[in-house]
Amino acid sequence: MTSTPESDDDRAFKDLNVVGMLQRFWEQKQVTGVMVDLDNLVIYESLPSPGPPYICYVTLPGGSCFGNFKYCYTKAEARRDAARVALMNSTFNELPCRRITPEFVACSVEEAVATTSGNMRDAADPSTSVGAYHLMLQANVGKTMLEFQEIMTVFQLLHWNGTLKAFRERKCRRQEVISYYSQQRVDGCMRSHMALDWLQMERRTPGLLSHELQLALRELAQARQAGRELRFYKEKKEVLCLALSQAGTERPEGCGEEEEEEEAWRGEGPGVDRLGPGGLCLEESVDPSERCRFYEERESDGEVLG
Repeated sequence: MTSTPESDDDRAFKDLNVVGMLQRFWEQKQVTGVMVDLDNLVIYESLPSPGPPYICYVTLPGGSCFGNFKYCYTKAEARRDAARVALMNSTFNELPCRRITPEFVACSVEEAVATTSGNMRDAADPSTSVGAYHLMLQANVGKTMLEFQEIMTVFQLLHWNGTLKAFRERKCRRQEVISYYSQQRVDGCMRSHMALDWLQMERRTPGLLSHELQLALRELAQARQAGRELRFYKEKKEVLCLALSQAGTERPEGCGEEEEEEEAWRGEGPGVDRLGPGGLCLEESVDPSERCRFYEERESDGEVLG
């Protein structure tokens, strides 16, 4: 097969060693005195493919994920392009304008009110959508936008999975939910709980999982080609693939990553021995009553999820 000639940009990025630059950038950001595995600081995942276009994802410390948006003819080219996108976002994230400040919170809330049917009084009421957004921003003053997005990914997944709706129906206090899940990260057990929820929905509506997976794959591809942050879309795919693997159906197209690559993406580390067949969590790392405390009915008519 005839190879495509390299462009000047491709040769320039090879000379720059953008993969090494991204690694050094994050090495320098690590807190002095903290033990860090520098070899796995930035994680690359190249999807198996018999030929071009090749796809590569890169996951940064904290969980932010980016991918190559160019049509890449080699795995090395895809890796460089993914690193380039991640490096651009990493350096841009260091600008003062990308940090959440009280001024940024005020402007963001005003914009949120302008695009909804609410008013500024709603910002002080956590039971409203604007109030919840205001509460989230206030809780993350000082963080960068990438750090904020990493936290918001958890809530995006809970909304997509129907968990927030369950909290609202059970009159859970919004502040408690936000406070609790702001401290959580997307890990193997969280994926397992979500996969089990989707298995139950599949039993009620056969074919739902395959349909949702196709939507998730399409969203992931569109976001990657647009150069956007990918964690939410990638996690949706991971959850649905996990649920399908437990449903006893054939492994669908789009869930064919090798086992090593799946583990590298998840970054489970020492906790991986608690995962059962297919990755479903068999043992909670915390008291189940603590994790499920938001499902308790409350007599109070206080703030609920909107």
